[in-house]
Amino acid sequence: VLDLMLPHMDGVEVCRRLRAHNNDARILMLTARDAVEDRVQGLESGADDYLIKPFSFSELLARVKALARRQVQPQVEQELMRGDLVLDLARREARRGDRAIELTAKEFQLLEFLMRNAGNVLTRTQILDHVWGYNFDSFSNVVDIYVHYLRNKIDKGFPEPLIRTVRGVGYSLKD
Repeated sequence: VLDLMLPHMDGVEVCRRLRAHNNDARILMLTARDAVEDRVQGLESGADDYLIKPFSFSELLARVKALARRQVQPQVEQELMRGDLVLDLARREARRGDRAIELTAKEFQLLEFLMRNAGNVLTRTQILDHVWGYNFDSFSNVVDIYVHYLRNKIDKGFPEPLIRTVRGVGYSLKD
């Protein structure tokens, strides 16, 4: 549980630094900041969940338990490769061909999930659960928006797109 407003460094920066050092600990941000921009910034910095004060202790406990249930897969691989797309897990960098690709924390998580499941169709619900956690509204278009961001970064300017839309179901990354 990470408070957003800390004395010497804000929680967003703490979260970014943890993720930059490949720390995959589950992070629940706790804060009085309730603006959508603050929530988006917190989640994009690498937080798994975001809870606004004041909150019910039972809700906090339920969210902590839900995060604890999520399995953390050991990172044995250093890189994931699909065609000319490479995701360096240790350095948290992506590149396609000779071009380096800058990704936000959430874009990186989404791309890693797609690459680990290349060839399989992933539903929006599966993606929401894995990348954003259980507390996101399943009717939200956040998955579609982030897939659009990824397409602009990894498919634009290349002759063969890697991300495929399966209408009415979800998305797949070419195997």
